[in-house]
Amino acid sequence: MSESHPLIPFLTTPSHPLTPTGGSLIYSGLMAASLAVGAVAWTRRTRGDVRRAPVYLSAVVGALLGAKLGFLLAEGWLYIGDPHRWSLWLTGKTVLGALLGGYAGVEMGKKVAGVRETTGDWFALVVPAGLIAGRVGCLFHGCCQGVVCSAVPSGVWPAAQVELAFNAAVLGVLALLKHRGVQRGQLFHLYLIAYGAFRLLHEPMRATPKLSAAGVGAWLSPYQLLAVGVMALGVWRWKVRAGRQGVA
Repeated sequence: MSESHPLIPFLTTPSHPLTPTGGSLIYSGLMAASLAVGAVAWTRRTRGDVRRAPVYLSAVVGALLGAKLGFLLAEGWLYIGDPHRWSLWLTGKTVLGALLGGYAGVEMGKKVAGVRETTGDWFALVVPAGLIAGRVGCLFHGCCQGVVCSAVPSGVWPAAQVELAFNAAVLGVLALLKHRGVQRGQLFHLYLIAYGAFRLLHEPMRATPKLSAAGVGAWLSPYQLLAVGVMALGVWRWKVRAGRQGVA
């Protein structure tokens, strides 16, 4: 279900945005566990090299800031007049912004720490695994819902389940590529391209603000702009890395 935005007639907003439920503690616990597991894995991978500690920390900080900023830019400003705006602003976040912010955080952390080695292949496995946990949390929390859809038995598109399945499939493919040494140093760039394309195509089925202008605008979402940004970043960085490796 959606309704016209009271101030911006060409936007429609979901009637149940970010509704908190009793599953919020499960959601928060899963996300905290993902960060903890990632930190332990990073520590073991770096074998106590203190120079690398800021890289993971800056990745997490960048992802958290990016997730919040991305949400505010995409739809947070729509709730300025909403009586629940503070709850929405505090809980709202987006994976798309987290990917952009996390990438920037990693690059900054590597420069500060003087780390020149590529780290993307490791993040290419950790990030989709974390998002799988996050979407499981969504199922308990009741967030990231789909649009009303008569084609499915429940009457609501299973947006979180579809994204969970996508990340599981991509994780399997990337793990296989890493095992075989294919696209070495490029795996995270491939993930950015794949996830950006997925969100670009899947966003019309998510209960997010939509542009309701005449014609095709009815299914466009501000989040698709972020998806294009994620995809473009992946393509750009893949080409830069490929050029350095003499591939492209």
